[in-house]
Amino acid sequence: MFLRLRSSEDFEKIGYRISYQVLLASDYGVPQNRKRVFFVGSLQEPFIFPLPLNIPKIGTSQAISDLPSHSLADGSLYLSPPQSKYQELMRENSQLVYNHHITNHTQKTKDIIALVPDGGNYKDLPKNLQNTRRVNIAWTRLNSQKPSFTIDTGHRHHFHYQYNRVPTVREAARLQSFSDDFVFLKTKTSQHRQVGNAVPPLLAQAIAQAMRTQYGI
Repeated sequence: MFLRLRSSEDFEKIGYRISYQVLLASDYGVPQNRKRVFFVGSLQEPFIFPLPLNIPKIGTSQAISDLPSHSLADGSLYLSPPQSKYQELMRENSQLVYNHHITNHTQKTKDIIALVPDGGNYKDLPKNLQNTRRVNIAWTRLNSQKPSFTIDTGHRHHFHYQYNRVPTVREAARLQSFSDDFVFLKTKTSQHRQVGNAVPPLLAQAIAQAMRTQYGI
């Protein structure tokens, strides 16, 4: 029999107890300020979501500073040692780099990006350039000392805190907390979509560990 369930009340009618909460990824070791609402249904007692970790939040430079400004062929060796505990974690099961292929912007685009400081946005541009992209997130640079804003599916409005380009798939994956041994396939457009649509693994792990503790899974 197929059941079409549209609300928490529908789930409760068939015996589930529904818990929901908005979680911020950067509270769980992810270098990204990504807010999402999570729903958990249980046939036992209502699920209690994990508390934020009592650790300093991870900035974008701690996450991706070991990755170079230029492209690397898939399967290349790392060009530098890890520069933070987070990078050590991301590289723990990996000896090689994948998915680090830069986007080649026009010279005009690179010249405009170069005018935006670390953590800045279109408001830092000269007045005649502020409306060259008519979205409020345009020309936004990552802040090297703070968690990233929400990683999207590859729109070209957010730029590296230092380099005059958008993040590579590998850099975006790091900001989502995918370890480097997770290799993304298909086209670069598809890879960005896969990264941007995912639940950050470290956040998913925190929820799963809380389930295991609470329900003995």
